[in-house]
Amino acid sequence: MITRDELIAIGHYNKPHGVAGEISATLDVEWDLLRELSCLVSDIDGIYVPFFVNAVRPKSGDTVLLTIDGVGNEKDVARLVNRDIYALKREYRQESIDADADGYPLDFFIGFELRDSDGSRVGEITDVDEQTENAIFIIDRDGTDLMVPATDDLIVEFDVDNKVMVMDLPEGLLDLNG
Repeated sequence: MITRDELIAIGHYNKPHGVAGEISATLDVEWDLLRELSCLVSDIDGIYVPFFVNAVRPKSGDTVLLTIDGVGNEKDVARLVNRDIYALKREYRQESIDADADGYPLDFFIGFELRDSDGSRVGEITDVDEQTENAIFIIDRDGTDLMVPATDDLIVEFDVDNKVMVMDLPEGLLDLNG
């Protein structure tokens, strides 16, 4: 079973294109990256389902037209309309994605343990809020959500293998959350 922390958002499906099961999609990555992925994943009724791309062709700018295995008509395509598109984190090329933190997109760090530069555990990164001018990591600290600026200036280091990020948090920042 595929879990959310194994995935990275790379775009979203738009609308059907024609009647043969093709769908338009807007991507946050270069369209040719899709050739390197084994599948695209979308949340269908709370389950992350893999979809296998048969064909991709650029439409305009960041929009492509996709033909997906098993999606052959308008009804099949309707299930995907307006859904997010994810890739498996282990398969993407980090230099292809707009990002912070040395080329990684911020949602790559969901599931990482956050530690302060003094070594103390802050909590687990559970989400990223990018709807404000400055992105924010949402941290679960013993059942309480904390907000920490997701900025390269505060990130000291991160260990991808052990899923740990160390940040130099300004004194008093965590007190503002409580």
